[in-house]
Amino acid sequence: MARAGKKYRQARQQVERSQLYPLPEAVEKVKELAFAGFDETVEFIVALDIDPKKSDQMVRGTVSLPHGTGKKVRVLAFCPPDRVEDALAAGADYAGCGDLVEKIKGGWLDFDSAVAEKSVMREISSLGKVLGPRGLMPSPKAGTVTEDLDRTIRELKAGQIEIKTNKGGAIQVAVGKVSFAAEQLAENIRCVMDEIIRLRPAAVKGRYVKRSFICSTMSPALGLEIGTLSRGVTAG
Repeated sequence: MARAGKKYRQARQQVERSQLYPLPEAVEKVKELAFAGFDETVEFIVALDIDPKKSDQMVRGTVSLPHGTGKKVRVLAFCPPDRVEDALAAGADYAGCGDLVEKIKGGWLDFDSAVAEKSVMREISSLGKVLGPRGLMPSPKAGTVTEDLDRTIRELKAGQIEIKTNKGGAIQVAVGKVSFAAEQLAENIRCVMDEIIRLRPAAVKGRYVKRSFICSTMSPALGLEIGTLSRGVTAG
């Protein structure tokens, strides 16, 4: 944050640290505060009252944003040779199996998301140590191991994102760009929040959502009123 210098400090002065903003006001404020010379990414952060060390309290899933993320997603599809043309036609930027496995082992990682047909998972299992730490390994829990490869590719290209708690028990995802209309950002955020609530682990009792924030790449974070984030679903 310090590298933002004077412009960041000026933006910070316009944010009341203790204030919780209603979502409509917050997205307008984030757009107003953006000062970088590029189209900043807007991020949504939710701190959950869970124990991230317990597997039965992990929150993980996927959600398709109604307005996408504003980012062009490069999708790699692991599939049998006879499905390569179909995968590329569905929108995959790269498709194949053995050749891609060797390319990745050689250090190539020029893609943003990877999806795989169930039939080739054994062939790509050796990539777990390479792709796993980067969040790129296809996984049934993330919805990227599938029997409907074409549909999954289209969803990823259209703005499907993964929701996953980090080591601190929080979820942080990109929900658009500051160039998006405020209503589009708000709708994307509510879509994410509803899915987080739907994914609430049965093992979590009492309070579930602790705090929530919104910020852009270079701007300070704004605290959000949790009650304004969901389309009628109780956060708890």
